[in-house]
Amino acid sequence: MSGQPRRMKFGVFIAPWHAIGEHPTLAIKRDMDLVVALEELGFDEAWIGEHHSYGRELISNPMIAIAALAERTKRIRLGTGVVSLPYHHPLMVADDLLQLDHMTQGRVMLGVGPGALTSDAYMMGIPTEMQRERQAEALAAIMHLARNEEPLTMKTDWFEMNEAKLQMAWYSDPHPEFATAVTVTPSGPTLAGKYGISLLSVAGADSDSFSRVWGWAEESAREHATQVDRKNWRVVVNLHLAETREEAIEDVRRGYANRAYYGDVRDAEQRVGGIFGDATDDIEVAMQARSVIIGTPEDAIKKIQDLVDLSGGFGTILCFAHEWAPTHKIMKSYELLMRYVAPVFQGHMDRLTWARDFVEDNRRGIFGATPAAMLKAFQDANKELPDVLKQGFAALQAQREKAEASKQS
Repeated sequence: MSGQPRRMKFGVFIAPWHAIGEHPTLAIKRDMDLVVALEELGFDEAWIGEHHSYGRELISNPMIAIAALAERTKRIRLGTGVVSLPYHHPLMVADDLLQLDHMTQGRVMLGVGPGALTSDAYMMGIPTEMQRERQAEALAAIMHLARNEEPLTMKTDWFEMNEAKLQMAWYSDPHPEFATAVTVTPSGPTLAGKYGISLLSVAGADSDSFSRVWGWAEESAREHATQVDRKNWRVVVNLHLAETREEAIEDVRRGYANRAYYGDVRDAEQRVGGIFGDATDDIEVAMQARSVIIGTPEDAIKKIQDLVDLSGGFGTILCFAHEWAPTHKIMKSYELLMRYVAPVFQGHMDRLTWARDFVEDNRRGIFGATPAAMLKAFQDANKELPDVLKQGFAALQAQREKAEASKQS
């Protein structure tokens, strides 16, 4: 499939990200409450990350979070964004997913990656240069377990399986959705194409490689005789909306330094960029990046369309869950997104505009008989017209006489 899918979906990507200085219990609770609130606003999905070492991303196991959210939500789909495969035995990942597939009744999705926070890998003694290779090995095992009836025997230098097979059938048919993460390298898209699974662009929309990402996935799909679909490509953006652009900027100006992997640091010289835009505290400069959308719904519509045009089309926008503004301002931003931006990319506005124009353009034609029908109803009942209708009919007759005189002149 090529081109933009007909209906874009909207979701949230919860790393999660929290500044140092507040109670972690309340921060995690707020992450859970956010997903519940977004379901009420009509969001399609929420992705939750895995991190272990930095003190800012406080959820270590997204599957535990998803299990809790399964009891508090009914419709929104819940994904791991992402499980870092080199940190886990693949049989355990697949089996945990299997249980969640039943507990969520088919709403869980498995997003996987090599692990973006290298301090996690360092603590576990995993060489950074081995992370992508181990991700590929683990994903091969998981996809076999998910799709094949034959038991799997497999041995690598870091895990072993002996006649491994999942003990239950999937709730989903044929299995839950799988997705691989991508920032700027071809490794994620190559795996997505190899297995015909989804792609999750957690970063990289500002890099030169963004326009080539889907091409890498399609090239790999052709090589492995699989199929990929643009509707299953998700792109993460940093978004905050308000009624005016000036208000949106001021909402986030104070909290902007607490963003991503380079903002909230003790030493400004330690900041590193390249993942979520340049390491700058100048919001106006950051807004020039493709992945940073700060402004009005109209600004968001334009920038999302620019991303669509550059990429050739994708299926879902995921809002990175920054806490760079007060909570009520953040929730207002999400509301504006779903009220005014989402309908434009979901095909709602064209039909609504047509319906309005149809009625207004035909008010004197198709609907011109309505006053006469009302008058006849009173006459048939032998009842006198109320004064308000008499005035209305008189005004309508005056308009008709004026229009007729204008035609004759």
